[in-house]
Amino acid sequence: MATLTVNGEARTVDVDPQMPLLWAIREHLKLPGTKFGCGIAQCGACTVHLNGAPVRACSVPLSAADGGEVTTIEGVAGQDGALHAVQQAWIDVQVPQCGYCQSGQIMSAVALLRDKPNPTDADIDAAMRGNICRCGAYGRIRAAIKAAASQTPSRAAGGSNHG
Repeated sequence: MATLTVNGEARTVDVDPQMPLLWAIREHLKLPGTKFGCGIAQCGACTVHLNGAPVRACSVPLSAADGGEVTTIEGVAGQDGALHAVQQAWIDVQVPQCGYCQSGQIMSAVALLRDKPNPTDADIDAAMRGNICRCGAYGRIRAAIKAAASQTPSRAAGGSNHG
């Protein structure tokens, strides 16, 4: 059994502690926005924030998250429902094609802007390197990150109360 704070809400999951966090989130907490991609932490589709840091939920055992704070794509928007600056930029720039990888891309971009509100191209490349987009929307992803960074610093970096 593990107790987590997920998107600001205390949750208990009674499953094998070695179950990947991804499956606890999707199957037991019924938050399907975090996607399964490769299962070996290489594609980034399953990226969530654990205690504020982006992690690949497919490779983190639930036991490693016990007692922690998890933010999923469902928790990125503000509590008032206002989109995070990154989410709005994704819409404005029309980033997604198939959209499958986008929740992981957004989670990585949110963490980047929280840590570096005005990232350089090199910062974006480094932060997003582990997120694969099979559609090749990398140019639009970069443009959306820059658009979000151009928002007021508190909106781009803060947007959510969940890390």
